[in-house]
Amino acid sequence: MKKAILTLSLTATIGRTALAADAATVLDEVVVTAAPLERAVFELAQPAAVLQGDRLTLALQPTLGETLARVPGVSSTYFGPAASRPVIRGLDADRIRILQNGSNTLDASATSVDHAVSFDPVSVCSIEIVRGPATLLYGPNAIGGVVNVLDRRIPDERITVPVRGSIEGKYGSVNSERGGSFTLEGGIGGFAWHLEGYQRATDELHIPDFARSEELRRRAPLEAGAKEARDVLPNSDLRTEGLSGGAAYVWGQGYFGIAYSGFHSNYGTVAERQVTIDMEQRRFDFRGAFFAPFAHVRTIQYRVGISDYEHTEFEGALVGTKFENEGYDGRLELTHEKLGPFEGALGFQSEKSNFSALGEEAFLPPVETRVNSVFVFEEAAFDPFRIQLGLRYDHIAVESSSTAGFGRGQSRTFDHLSASAGLIYTPAEGYAIALNAAFTQRAPTYQELFARGPHVATNTFEVGDSRLGTEKAISLDLALRRKTGRVTGAVGVFYHRFTDFIGQFANGDVVAGEEDDLPVSVYRATDADFFGGEAEVTWHLLAPATESPATDPDGKSLAAPALARPVLDLEFKADYVHATDRHTHDPLPRIPPFRASAALLWQRDRFSARVEGQYNARQNRTADDELPTESYFLLNASLSYRATIAGTDADFFLKGVNLTDAEARQHTSFLKDIAPLGGRGVVCGVKLTF
Repeated sequence: MKKAILTLSLTATIGRTALAADAATVLDEVVVTAAPLERAVFELAQPAAVLQGDRLTLALQPTLGETLARVPGVSSTYFGPAASRPVIRGLDADRIRILQNGSNTLDASATSVDHAVSFDPVSVCSIEIVRGPATLLYGPNAIGGVVNVLDRRIPDERITVPVRGSIEGKYGSVNSERGGSFTLEGGIGGFAWHLEGYQRATDELHIPDFARSEELRRRAPLEAGAKEARDVLPNSDLRTEGLSGGAAYVWGQGYFGIAYSGFHSNYGTVAERQVTIDMEQRRFDFRGAFFAPFAHVRTIQYRVGISDYEHTEFEGALVGTKFENEGYDGRLELTHEKLGPFEGALGFQSEKSNFSALGEEAFLPPVETRVNSVFVFEEAAFDPFRIQLGLRYDHIAVESSSTAGFGRGQSRTFDHLSASAGLIYTPAEGYAIALNAAFTQRAPTYQELFARGPHVATNTFEVGDSRLGTEKAISLDLALRRKTGRVTGAVGVFYHRFTDFIGQFANGDVVAGEEDDLPVSVYRATDADFFGGEAEVTWHLLAPATESPATDPDGKSLAAPALARPVLDLEFKADYVHATDRHTHDPLPRIPPFRASAALLWQRDRFSARVEGQYNARQNRTADDELPTESYFLLNASLSYRATIAGTDADFFLKGVNLTDAEARQHTSFLKDIAPLGGRGVVCGVKLTF
């Protein structure tokens, strides 16, 4: 029997679902701060989701991509258990904007799938996902969607106690995960402070069977005498640590705060057994706001993030390639009171990055990128209709330096205009029909423009094209939502029509590498269609008579209120993406297959239990240079309990993952045929909140 995982994890329940006295359920009005007017998910024209509280704790993984991989419409690049980014509706890399508290992460994770995101999800308290184009607010890099992770490193309201916090411990046997985190914060008068830290270490991941897929073993057998990796995924260990602290002064008409954060990670790349990556980032953040500073002005908010990022790829003990990225992201946003029927926001954003890759396998020259933008968002309510309109202008300048191997420096500039229009119709209380249309533009990245060299992470020789033009998309989203009654949730469909869609395609040529020949992969533009749908529906089989929120005025989690009778929910999730090159009518690469899941949740008093089945269909709509991926079914279960001792909450959590020890591979991963997901395991832990 394979080695089982045993991991203890702890959760702090952040509020609970409010239930009506007639036992008809009413969903929480979760505010999405990714929208300028901070609307609830139900009130947004675009499809969005929020992970927080118990949902976030159940989903937590060492990487952001795997943490979000169960959200409808979201999958993962999965470059092994240490590095992954979210894939939204089949789009990834530079088309997905990852933010920390509304600011760019300023790392190198979008440059290559083996580059991890520069934070650990354990440090966040909420994650917001906007599916579909969000270029209106966050620039051309958000043509596929936005992921905004939120923490409390800069307090934005007064804390009325001198000190409060939490301590968490975790262990897992499937990869010998050991880790913990702490949070401390407090306040005196208008001064508030926050300090948090975390550490995580894992050994190599245990897998159900062979590391290489059956299809790859059949097509490319190893040389005589070579041994197939089995039961353990080679070079998949991880060491991560982080520390951040912030302080703010809060007064009646605003606040101002500053924070410093440091992140360090060392992990194996899985693609090559001797290659490891050592990554670190040092970052300063400034954030503040003025409330009602002038007539008709509701708020003026500002934020600046300044980052110094670098990581080094080691081949054994030797330095291979070193990546550096220094830059800033600044944003000023003004929201106004109603002027006639409209209320909204307007703003300015400026971003700069200096990226360089140095070493034998550097496939990019040093590049400076500058983006300056202005945007406006307006909303008007004409019951039962709500209209949301937006417009954004971006000026992008990309300039490469003269470097040996890349020739003379080159520069490109782009001027873009993007627009969106949304309509939310509320035909009856608790129901909404949302329609959103957008025209968006994206400039090619420095990688798509200037790459030329071997890229070991993708096992290709990449060739950019400095003549590439603007990528354009027309997008439509239609959704039906219900937030009251026995059945709640949302179902929706989408269509994205791309013109000059920039992709990475094999051209049939081969270049000699140090060990093996590398296929040439060129960046070129084509036209593409993406369409599909998502569903997330909950059937509330049982509901208690009454229940109240479980937080005190300072936001500290309190003991869960007793329920008059059990809660029993049946949850369904599903998504599907179909992506095609309109010129060749061939499928685009690394598109996720149809997925569906069902979960039964039972809750009584301080105890809850959950069992879930996840199904991924076979993906046989493949591009020329990829293999099909077999279907799989995962069975997961969890238990949680909260105890209160002398005013301290103790949250206990136990979950079993992949209980049938099934072989599972992510079709969206470059490494799907050499790196399966982990095998059977159990996760457990404890968190003390005081």
